[in-house]
Amino acid sequence: MPTSLKRVPTRPPDQVAPAPSRRRSARSRRRLTGWAYAAPTALFVTLFFAVPVLLVGRMSISDWGLFAGDRGVNLPDNFVDAVDLRLFWPAVGFTVKYTVITTVILIGLSLGLALLVQESTRWTGFLRTAVLVPSALGLASASLLFYALYSPQSGPFGEVLRDVGLADGPISFLGTPDAALWSTVGLIVWRFAGFYMLLLLVALQGISADVYEAAELDGCNRWQRFTRITLPLLRSSLAMCAILCVTGSLLAFDQFYILTKGGPDNGTMTIVQLIYNAAFQGGNDLGLAAALSIIVLVVLLVFNLGQFRWLRGKDA
Repeated sequence: MPTSLKRVPTRPPDQVAPAPSRRRSARSRRRLTGWAYAAPTALFVTLFFAVPVLLVGRMSISDWGLFAGDRGVNLPDNFVDAVDLRLFWPAVGFTVKYTVITTVILIGLSLGLALLVQESTRWTGFLRTAVLVPSALGLASASLLFYALYSPQSGPFGEVLRDVGLADGPISFLGTPDAALWSTVGLIVWRFAGFYMLLLLVALQGISADVYEAAELDGCNRWQRFTRITLPLLRSSLAMCAILCVTGSLLAFDQFYILTKGGPDNGTMTIVQLIYNAAFQGGNDLGLAAALSIIVLVVLLVFNLGQFRWLRGKDA
């Protein structure tokens, strides 16, 4: 065949490269679509997080009364006054003590419940439902419920203890700082144990059964499988539960405001209760309350960043 009659190979129609203008147009449409999807979330975060934080930051460096408004910058007076408050360090100590007790009990109990209901038995469904039901109740409602249950005169808890012979008179569950602390811990454990159990149960069911079978073939007993397989593979979920629990405990307010209002004798005063009192109970000093809020925010950021850094280091 003559060379001039040979067919010149052509690119299939579907492989024809689009013109540069069409590629730029497609990229622009994808970029606009991405911004359209992200815009509602960005607007929500800006309005309900960034703007309030900036406003609190502005208030924390100002002489800002509840009714007097902004009377000018007074940096660093609010932060100095916050640390010099008579109840600041007692509130910090009590908040940390409450956070440690609540976190240890909640995580330990939730993990035990998750292990208990992991395997299907005739009682599994009942146990899961019974433990999860309190999670559907709001914290304020649960606090009001326990306030009635702890009543020294008509509360059923006191009557039960008297009926079984453990008490011979009215029991004041909220009458002393220690009793109020442990009574509040009981409320929080009852309210949140099911929630954390559910998170850990999902993580437990994500562990492959092949791993346990291989460990059994290697002669590992039940305790060795728990410490060498279950706990390491649950590390991320346990850390997430710990972050949620610690953050919620450091910001505790509803339960103490309803049960004790910081008493007796300011023995259950949390740092958030102190912020509320500075702003609305007598002090009416929004600048001081904002400075306390900024201190709490910085502590939470440092703690959470430390947790994430530790997790990333472990997972690397």
